[in-house]
Amino acid sequence: MNLSTSRPSGRREVAARPSASSAIRGPRSWKGLGYGALCAVIWGIQPIVSKISVADGLTAADVTVLRFLAAGLVLLPLAASAPRFPVGQLGFPRAALLAILAGAPFSLALVGGVAFAPAFHSAVIGPGLTPITAMLLSLFVMRERPAWGELGALALTLAGLFLFSFEAFAGAPAREEAWRGDLLFALSGCMWAGFGFAANRWKASSLNAAAAISILSLISVPLWAFFLPLHLGDASLWASLLQALFQGVLVGVVALYLYARAVALLGPMQAALFVPLTPVVTAIVDLLWLGEKASLTEAVGMVAVISGMLLCIAAPRR
Repeated sequence: MNLSTSRPSGRREVAARPSASSAIRGPRSWKGLGYGALCAVIWGIQPIVSKISVADGLTAADVTVLRFLAAGLVLLPLAASAPRFPVGQLGFPRAALLAILAGAPFSLALVGGVAFAPAFHSAVIGPGLTPITAMLLSLFVMRERPAWGELGALALTLAGLFLFSFEAFAGAPAREEAWRGDLLFALSGCMWAGFGFAANRWKASSLNAAAAISILSLISVPLWAFFLPLHLGDASLWASLLQALFQGVLVGVVALYLYARAVALLGPMQAALFVPLTPVVTAIVDLLWLGEKASLTEAVGMVAVISGMLLCIAAPRR
């Protein structure tokens, strides 16, 4: 998942004046679109890879250890070069809070949910709840009142989420026990909104924050691994490498860098438009790879959630 799903700032952006550099904006825009598209593909495939871990006999704790071990090793030089290793300029209290919201607990909820629900539920419920939670945080913490357009977009998103999860909570035979996974996905969405809100308020650098989170999460393993099942010794080397490389390197490092580049080239608002593409990618890959098919009710709910997310990004703000 990604920082773009947090609610953008209420400040009005000033349009850039035409200049001599306008001639090079075309290639820059295409490059930014490429970065954003690759990012959406990586995020979209992540739930599928998480679902594969269940079939390979890995637990959510196993995947979490592999994810932050790989990401921590890759980002270790960056964290080591910053002052106050491993938290950097954030300081320990802030880095610890970000690690709780987007580190090991977040991964345990996100990966643990696919053991009960289809993979595409992860890409709809979490990202769908993120802007709603972000709006509530802005309302109660920053006292920022949402505009009517935002409220309408979030109402559509909430209605879509209700419709999307209706069969799971109604106990439909095809979605038995899926409500457990949906609750974990909802928790992960709320945690990610809190992470985005705090990181944005503290002006945290994406890569530096990722390095601190990865290393602190890895250090925290002995604190919670004793209480959760670990089957790393029983899994194949290929299964462990797949999770470490995809979850740790591609999601934890590469996708973060790609999104940061997309923001730099396109701007935060345009780059955020790639976030609603994630459920589409997940649903297609899930159907083709795992054979998990959305019902008509879920499909309609998914369309409503994606539409609400797009409208929330495009809605005018106070």
